[in-house]
Amino acid sequence: MNQPAGSTRGPGPAERRVVITGRGAVSALGTGQRALWQAMVEGRSGIRPLHMEQPAQPLRMKVAAQALHFDASVYFVSRILTMLDRVSQMALVAAREAVAESGVDFSGDTALRTCTVIGTGVGGEMSRDEQTRRVYQDQAPRVHPLSIVRLMPNAPASQISMEMGLMGPAFGVTSACASSNHAIAQAVAMLRSGLADVAIAGGTESCFSLPAIRAWEAMRVVADDTCRPFCRQRTGMVLGEGAGIFVLETLQHAQARGATILAEIAGVGMSADAGDIVSPTGDGAARAMQAALDDAGLRADEVGYINAHGTATPANDPVESQAIRQVFQHHADRLAVSSTKGVHGHALGAAGALELVAAIGALREEVIPPTCNFIDADPACDLDYVPNTARQQRVDAVLSNSFAFGGLNAVLALRRFAH
Repeated sequence: MNQPAGSTRGPGPAERRVVITGRGAVSALGTGQRALWQAMVEGRSGIRPLHMEQPAQPLRMKVAAQALHFDASVYFVSRILTMLDRVSQMALVAAREAVAESGVDFSGDTALRTCTVIGTGVGGEMSRDEQTRRVYQDQAPRVHPLSIVRLMPNAPASQISMEMGLMGPAFGVTSACASSNHAIAQAVAMLRSGLADVAIAGGTESCFSLPAIRAWEAMRVVADDTCRPFCRQRTGMVLGEGAGIFVLETLQHAQARGATILAEIAGVGMSADAGDIVSPTGDGAARAMQAALDDAGLRADEVGYINAHGTATPANDPVESQAIRQVFQHHADRLAVSSTKGVHGHALGAAGALELVAAIGALREEVIPPTCNFIDADPACDLDYVPNTARQQRVDAVLSNSFAFGGLNAVLALRRFAH
């Protein structure tokens, strides 16, 4: 592959390349990455009327992408379930699917050489809410003795490492809506550096508590109908939940065991706006995208698809569109760009992980998932957003963008695997 001037990376030796061999998901579309991908391709939204007990003062948030089908008792015995917040339950179920698809065996030294890095923006919100109500509403003198281990942000990573017996580095990553991509980037760095041969990485989130919903309402960024990324009629984001977990390996390790390789993580790019706590800047997003291209040794014109952050908020969509133009210049007009948040909602710390399912699917199945719920183009968003209908198109390299509150940007560059 030709490399851009000044690039310091390309495919490189096998021991430094990082590939994906397994994926798993839980989302509003069902349990399993296939259910999520199929809904993405069909442009079939999981956004429904908000399902929760209504407080005395009515909620302004009317819709959400909740995983209403998810029944943890199907997957866990009661002794284990008592230790798990919903955020860990979803992560464990997604991790089991990813490991099963990968076929990786953690016996012997592999367990010692496997790291676990899981992102979450909020952590065990449902457990925190439950125990807070016990203290303030019920005036209970005690809370559940396992409250801390349920709500701590590292719980999903710890629970996965314990269930699977993984004894390499294990920790959580918290960077709001960029948490998943940051977690995957950290896993890639450890595989490249030789700290591990295998990684379980991704993100998880579940925070449909009354205080969390009230907090989102107070920010005035939540849609009252549905999520319409890049559309002139968009009214804001729609909160979602779920988990996306992946098995990453060095190419050398994957090939040695004869694994099926889904895609290569060719590069990662990260930056900080160092500006406003909530308003994004195009320069920060552009620097992260350019860094991912440089790390991957990709020219801009080799990228065929971008899975955009695309939150459908007034601020994010034009800024992200401008940042893509800044990086890709004339090639921006030939790029397919879509946001899948109209399908699975904005799952915060799990968003990038759910969207990685779309990036892998685009490479493997030669289908670009559409931006659903699209009506009319916003003049400030002037790219090809693949409105409403999937597009059959081969792409050999894709980017997946995550841009978070706090001005935190993390971008993954994926490439079709080539020996």
